[in-house]
Amino acid sequence: MTFTSAVDQDLDRLVGLGSEAVAVAHPNIALVKYWGKRDESLALPVTGSLSMTLDIYPTTTTVRLIDGPADVVELNGRIATGDAHTRVERFLDLVRAQAGRSEHALVVSVNTGPTGAGLASSASGFAALAIAAAGAYGLGADARALSRLARRGSGSASRSVFGGFVLWHAGEGEGEAGDLSSYAEPIGGEALDPALIVAVTDNQEKAVSSREAMRRTCATSPFYLPWAGDSALALDEMRKAIARQDLPAVGEIAERNALGMHASMLMARPPIRYLSPQSMAILDAVLALRAEGIAAYATIDAGPNVTVLCARADEERVAAALRAVGDFVDTRTAHLGPGATLVPGGDR
Repeated sequence: MTFTSAVDQDLDRLVGLGSEAVAVAHPNIALVKYWGKRDESLALPVTGSLSMTLDIYPTTTTVRLIDGPADVVELNGRIATGDAHTRVERFLDLVRAQAGRSEHALVVSVNTGPTGAGLASSASGFAALAIAAAGAYGLGADARALSRLARRGSGSASRSVFGGFVLWHAGEGEGEAGDLSSYAEPIGGEALDPALIVAVTDNQEKAVSSREAMRRTCATSPFYLPWAGDSALALDEMRKAIARQDLPAVGEIAERNALGMHASMLMARPPIRYLSPQSMAILDAVLALRAEGIAAYATIDAGPNVTVLCARADEERVAAALRAVGDFVDTRTAHLGPGATLVPGGDR
């Protein structure tokens, strides 16, 4: 099983395409988290991160060039306004500048997972938008450039350009040097082939966006810098654990890193609390599974929903234990998923 070539196979088709393009991308769950930017305008992270692209909750995005006075953005069947529209418009401005084009676009995006609930919907959304916009505007770009482009829309989208286990380099320096050196790439390790049980306890959009929570944590939490320093060490440990197919070590590192991130948010001023009583109940169930000898480990992005890493052989038992916590838990089982890709067909 390999996920390293999905984008590369599309590169030749990206060059010279125009008018319309359709792309599909999947969310990723970070095992070593991205939390904090050293440069807001270029979306350069404070630390590197490492994720697992999933095979569930894909986002499909169409970008069609139009003869009109402004961009039109439709998200999940509704015309986007306000900040949602502005983020897409600014991203398209970036693509237009790189491609030397000026046409506006109709963007139609459909996300099949919970949106804005801490399950990486922005990662799949902007990865799909980057691939589709590059195709529609005829922007010739290699895989690394596409990852850097997706990063400008949403940092974690740089990882969803690729499938499997993906490392996002923090990069070095500021400005152009930082931009060129901050990109994601697949690292192999597919032989580990774990399951990730997604325990959804709340699919509503969260009250505090990840972007605002990230800014506040970095600016005000006394726990942030210690967590960031530990995260750099965790990244090296995680790469080695994946390479030697050590699932318990992968899980222990991921759980520690996630809980540390949430602890730093709780110390922000004012505090940011994504963890709910339902989240804590899931964490208790994970501890109970480990007490029974099941290698299950939790990780939590910026939201209340918990994902649990385990061996494929244990996925049904783990999912059942999480559902047994209460009627408020809905589970989906994910495995290693593919990178973003263009969809064949359409007027291109």
